[in-house]
Amino acid sequence: MNSDRRRLERIVEVGEELLDTVEKHGITPEILASDTEIQWLVTTPLTQIGEQANRISEYVTDRYPEIPWWQIAGMRHRLVHDYEGTDWAIVCTAIFDKLPDFIDQVKIILEETE
Repeated sequence: MNSDRRRLERIVEVGEELLDTVEKHGITPEILASDTEIQWLVTTPLTQIGEQANRISEYVTDRYPEIPWWQIAGMRHRLVHDYEGTDWAIVCTAIFDKLPDFIDQVKIILEETE
């Protein structure tokens, strides 16, 4: 669980940094959908989050099946291996609609495993 714990902590750290960056730069879904520099700015944290999610043990993923671990890891794979085919509407949904709840879910896991 130690390596899982560190991965979960890293998801929270990077996720919160990403949300802070979005707020600090006044990034909106419209800006994200059209601004290449902003797209580059948000994809690194998303790939880091996806990489950590991909490495979470089966023990944790089985214990928390309500979290779409494979979709989170899958976004990372798409961003890394098919960047030109990125659907920015999906990325916007991930950042603006899903990420805050995901961070909260991971925080709950961390609390439950202390």
